Amino acid sequence: MKGWLYANNGGLYANNGGKPQSCATLDSMKTNAVRLLDTLGVQYELREYDVDPEALDAETVAHKIGLPLEQVFKTLVARGDRSGICLAAVPADVELDEKALARLTGDRKIELVPLKEVQPLTGYIRGGVTALACKREYPVFVDETVELFDAISVSAGVRGMQIVLGPADYLAAVHGVVGAIARRQL
Repeated sequence: MKGWLYANNGGLYANNGGKPQSCATLDSMKTNAVRLLDTLGVQYELREYDVDPEALDAETVAHKIGLPLEQVFKTLVARGDRSGICLAAVPADVELDEKALARLTGDRKIELVPLKEVQPLTGYIRGGVTALACKREYPVFVDETVELFDAISVSAGVRGMQIVLGPADYLAAVHGVVGAIARRQL
């Protein structure tokens, strides 16, 4: 883990092993997702990590930022046969239950979009997809386990940076609908 940053009372603070320090010049590190949270007045913490292009999975990210797999949520892009594009956030240690998501969205069938469509649809690349400040506002569905924790982690919109925030703040920011949309990986 490289270090962490957190926002409080409009300021951004860093800690790289010592006392927190004010970081007035970190605007260049702010992603659109972070700017959205600032606009909404949400408190959050940024955690940076070294990126391995061969290991972009959420499990690796969880280990690098020091959080349990259950608290690190990956954002997936799906397409329903009736409702079109939606985003689904599920913990790192599970996979999306497409049938459960389809029931929640009112679709007969839902599939993950091909990787080549992710960036044109969201504005984000694999390993950096987040429901916060997407290119377009899509419906967001979040696995019900989100409510079990005081804090969760989601991508900050770039590889190498995660946002740690309260689940209620995340759900409010993305207008998320909570449901049982995950299943244990096979």
